This record gives sequence, structure tokens and C-alpha cells, in this order.
Amino acid sequence: MLPLSCFIITYNEADRLPLVLEALGDLADEVVVVDSGSDDGTQDVARSRGARVIEHPFPGYGPQKRFAEEQCRNLWLLNLDGDEVITAQLRDEIAALFAGGGHPPADAYEISIHEVFPGEDEPHPFGYALSPVRLYRSDKGRYNPSPVHDRVDLAAGSKVARLRGRIRHISVRSLGHQLEKLNSYTDAQVRDLEARGVEVTTLRVFLEFPAAFLKAYFGRRHFLRGIYGFMTAMNFGFYRYLRVAKALERRRLRQKGIEPK
Repeated sequence: MLPLSCFIITYNEADRLPLVLEALGDLADEVVVVDSGSDDGTQDVARSRGARVIEHPFPGYGPQKRFAEEQCRNLWLLNLDGDEVITAQLRDEIAALFAGGGHPPADAYEISIHEVFPGEDEPHPFGYALSPVRLYRSDKGRYNPSPVHDRVDLAAGSKVARLRGRIRHISVRSLGHQLEKLNSYTDAQVRDLEARGVEVTTLRVFLEFPAAFLKAYFGRRHFLRGIYGFMTAMNFGFYRYLRVAKALERRRLRQKGIEPK
């Protein structure tokens, strides 16, 4: 085991968490699962596989990951979500960074995250991927406190490298599940926009859906996934439209003296 803490925030991940923990294996000498009230047995699944489980109400993605960071005992941290599975290549690559008992040469490492849609065993080789920092020194980086943007803020001058191995993101159980997730994101995003004083223009309610669909279908290369890619791009377009619509609705209600719920 490496002098590495892996922390995972969860909510109702009993079906996917075993895949995450099995792929992780004994790479880290500490696995911390911070759960926000699962009622499907996620906590027992985590404990049965050797993780330390801490229950903590969900204050938003950034704050929850910050809380999880603080529970870890090691200098080096690896963050995974409860639906993210590391590949064998990535596992071996991380292990090699600590070979000989030394520290990795960089302060933080970006890791490509590739979405796996239902019915796929592996992500499309040319599919869209994000590459955020997920492996880092805790004295060089902390998760941003934003409730909707979970990214690591690094100290000035930190050395960042990118790993070749990747993470398989099994984020969608079904199209309906995807819409449920995206709908919950919009509520948090609208509150975040209000807190930052960002005002959404009325014109966007007409333009947001087609622009977001095109972004997902072509920009994020969902077209490579055939008809399922078309359907997920439609969901993405509706999600972006709904965020704008909810922001305008809340503004309209306040103009009429009604406090939005």
C-alpha cells in the first residue's frame, strides 16, 4: 500500500461503489468514504471492503470534498467519485510514482475521465473526456469551496503533470436517471448564480437548448455514440435550458413579491 489516501463522496452508490473499490484494490493505505445519508446500504458496502465511513450532510460538492480532504491522514490524496473506476493502467502508473519510497516528482496530476454510457463496456476511444486534477499533495491543493464546481485549487507555482491512465465514469444508469441528476444540479447552480450576483438574460431561454445540444452532440462528440449519444445530448440541452428557466422563474417571482422555494 502506498502512503496515499483515497477519498470518495457518496450518496446511494451501493450498486457502483463495489466496482470503484475493487479496481482501487490495495493501492492506497487509507480509503475514506464520506456519505451524505444513503438509504441503499452504501455505507455497509464501503465498510465491508475496508473503507472508513464518515456520515456528513451534503453542503455542496466543493465543501463536501473539502470536508473529506480533512479526514485523510496522508500527504498525498486521490479523489474519486462513487461512480468512477480507475483502469489497471492508471493504478500501475500511480504505484510507479511512489516507487522506491519517494514522492512523485510533480505536486499534482491531471487524470482523464471518460464517460461510459449504459450498454458500453468501455468508453468510446475518441469520446470526450475531462482532465481535472485528482491526485495531489494536500499541502499544495485544496478543493474549491464552490457548491457546484468541484475542482482543486493549487498553490501558486505548483508543478502539474498528466497521467496516461484514465478513469471510467459510469455516471448514467439510464436516461431517466441522467435527467434526475441534471435536474438536481440545476437547483444548486441557480442558487450559486444568485449568490454570485449573476443575472441570466431572457434571450438565453430561447437559445440555451439548441446551443447546449450542439455543444454536447458535436463539441463533446456524443454523435460517436449513435442514437444513444443523440438522446444524451438532448438531455444535456434540456438541462442547460432548465437552469436558465429556473433562474428566470425565480427572478419573476421575486419581482412579484414572492420568495421562491
